[in-house]
Amino acid sequence: MQITKETIIGDILDTDFEVAPYFLEIGMHCLGCPASRGESIEEACAVHGTDPDALVKKLNEHFAQKA
Repeated sequence: MQITKETIIGDILDTDFEVAPYFLEIGMHCLGCPASRGESIEEACAVHGTDPDALVKKLNEHFAQKA
C-alpha cells in the first residue's frame, strides 16, 4: 500500500491495524471514531497539529517492510 497525505485513515487501518500505534503516538487517540476513519492523513494532522509528511514517511516505511 502506498500512502499519501490524501489517504483515508480508515483505509490504512483496514489494510493493517498494526499501524495504529503510529497514529496514537502523535495524539490521534480516536481511531475508532467514525469521523476519524473518514479523514485523510492531511486533515487529521491539521487537527492534531502534527506533520503529515512525517507520518506518511513512517507509514510507507512500515508497508515497505511488509512487502
